Amino acid sequence: MRPRTVLSLEQALSLSYATLRFVQLGWRVIRLESAPRPGQRTPGDPNRYVGRPAAGPDRRSYYLAPNVGKEAIALDLKAPEGRELLHRIVATLPVDVFAANTLPRRYEALGIDYETLQKANERLIWVGISALGPDYPDQPGYDPALQALLGYMDLTGDPEGPPTLMGVPMIDLKAGDEVFAQTMLALAEMAETGRGRRIDVSMARAAASWLQTTLPLLDLGARPGEVRRSGNEHREFFPVNVYETADGWLYLAIGNDVQWRRLVSLPEFASLDRPDRETNEGRKADRAAIRGELRAALRERTTADLLALFRGAGLVASPVLSVADVRELPGVREHLTRTRLPDGTEVRLPPAAVETGRREFPLSPRYGEHTESVLEEVGLTLDEIADLAERGVIS
Repeated sequence: MRPRTVLSLEQALSLSYATLRFVQLGWRVIRLESAPRPGQRTPGDPNRYVGRPAAGPDRRSYYLAPNVGKEAIALDLKAPEGRELLHRIVATLPVDVFAANTLPRRYEALGIDYETLQKANERLIWVGISALGPDYPDQPGYDPALQALLGYMDLTGDPEGPPTLMGVPMIDLKAGDEVFAQTMLALAEMAETGRGRRIDVSMARAAASWLQTTLPLLDLGARPGEVRRSGNEHREFFPVNVYETADGWLYLAIGNDVQWRRLVSLPEFASLDRPDRETNEGRKADRAAIRGELRAALRERTTADLLALFRGAGLVASPVLSVADVRELPGVREHLTRTRLPDGTEVRLPPAAVETGRREFPLSPRYGEHTESVLEEVGLTLDEIADLAERGVIS
């Protein structure tokens, strides 16, 4: 597939992560941000100003990773001239994909709605991402609030403790992957139809689509309170849990009756062997006793000794690693991507989800860094660009 051009009115994480996946394929991604309002000290994407200092005041750590390899322009879409510039860019480059994650009620006022942009480029693929989709045009949404709304917090954490956020913004990332997947589907369809189309991604619906192991239980006789948080223990398979060892933590997953037989065949765990525990249902019925016996046995041995023992028996077990450990993990470390700060400092970034052959990317762009070059590309003179900047239409 030839490299495409993506113009994305993006901020925060969900859409920035989606368009990063296009960057990783070698596509051109231009992130569009708003021109500064009078007196505004931090224009554009608020994420630019969040986290540890990285490369100046508008490129802090939270913004850095999902925006490497992109260009950045700033237009005032509230001004007619700004909207005209947008439409000229969409038609002239041309833009293959336009994406936005602003409130749906703002689409028409900003001149970014599908019907308007499709007139500028009839083959355009248009993607909108929002909290609840276009049927709820005024509903904003951030990942933590959506984790609360969509049951994720109620499913996460200690059953005796409060609802808990997941450790990474899963709903943002799920929605971003859905943008990527649906865009690829639209490109495949275009090869047959010759037409672009509109795609709307609801973050809430995308999140609800992942409730595969919980939501159906409500109609299948689940006990009151069964579909709630269960800590690190699996709701159905037992024993699957995290256990303290002599020097750390280890996750042990006994996923079926065959694996249970392997566990209790080890001399170190033979005392757990009883006829009523041979099936998963039997083990669930004796959950508390097994949990206590396992904890006592595992605390006597180091994590490394237990891993060697379990892996030798064909069991699934894992140490509980930190993010720093994960960065050095075989299968991860050789696939890390990279960028460089202006002073030459290398910053290691997460790997692409699948191999793309690209490892190093230009540093995330400064606010409005490419406004002038993109406008020159679509035919504006330097005098015209200077006039637009003086009037605040661009930055």
